[in-house]
Amino acid sequence: MKVLHVDPERGWGGGEVQVLTLLRELGARGHRSTLAAPRGAPLAAAAEAAGVPVAPLRIANHVDVLAALRLRRLVRGHDVVHFHTARAHAMAPACRGLGARLVVTRRMDYAPAGGPYVRWLYNRAVDAVIAISEGVRDALVRAGVRAERIRVVPSGVDPDAFAPPPGARAALRAAWGVREDEVLVVAIGALVQRKGHDLLLAAAGRPAAPRLRVVLCGDGPEAAALRRTAATLAPPAIVAGFRRDVAACLAAADVVAMPSRWEGLGVAALEAMAAGKPVVAARVGGLAEVVRHGETGLLVPPQDVEALAAALAGLAADRPRRERLGAAGRAHVLARYTAARMAAGTLACYQGGACGG
Repeated sequence: MKVLHVDPERGWGGGEVQVLTLLRELGARGHRSTLAAPRGAPLAAAAEAAGVPVAPLRIANHVDVLAALRLRRLVRGHDVVHFHTARAHAMAPACRGLGARLVVTRRMDYAPAGGPYVRWLYNRAVDAVIAISEGVRDALVRAGVRAERIRVVPSGVDPDAFAPPPGARAALRAAWGVREDEVLVVAIGALVQRKGHDLLLAAAGRPAAPRLRVVLCGDGPEAAALRRTAATLAPPAIVAGFRRDVAACLAAADVVAMPSRWEGLGVAALEAMAAGKPVVAARVGGLAEVVRHGETGLLVPPQDVEALAAALAGLAADRPRRERLGAAGRAHVLARYTAARMAAGTLACYQGGACGG
């Protein structure tokens, strides 16, 4: 099967991680993928490094006619076109009538805006809609997307990719100035407002969470403001910037925090659980499906700093519980959220059959 993937984003986030994971999984199964993406984008570079051909494609906005015409030329000869973002999906009408099955993945857990036109994009312009969680599916239905057109295929990770590298825990904790007897809370993800890093720093400063060590691994528009806040904590939190060594960062952590204001599913939570780390997350979107409260981690009300501080402090004081939650989280990922399972569900959608997760 020949698949054309369309992702015009110039940044690097959980969605791009999932596209790269899918490209690799499809290749391992003998399918041929091509990625249409902007020249120089991190995903394009990563795909080329993985041996996936890249067709340069810049989509400036939802009505980029030149991009639509170029994409239409790229579609010929492919069995499937898979749109991975909203801007990519807006190009779907230009791709019809060329013999390819058109599939879109929706990753955000809020209803897409746009009224009748957006409903038409989901209900008529593509052949199948993949939602990465039940929360995303529900948001689509609220927007008027017909429920029978939506299939839930959860995001997935390669559990073996998050095994702790030898010596990584001690090395990173030493580099960050964290003693082995201190509890380190790590958050991994883009430093954007919706991820709630400001809430985590506020919780770390509460009396309920004394002397928690916090490291934020990521970069983004909120970085400068978060660094200013981090410096006021005692002890100061660290904003470590973008890290490619995610497995090492997770090895250094005792707890992983995801206080998101909204979240389609939460790939960072899956990565943490695959590494055997307990997760404290906000009860939003797909996070409430991934993290089973009291079993694989703890859920707190969204934007509730006091509840977040209490949950972190409780785990900080209970190492056996952290270990139990971490072990159960890894088992949960192995059972439901592997890259192989995600690829199998996606392939079923490509082939026109039932593609539920």
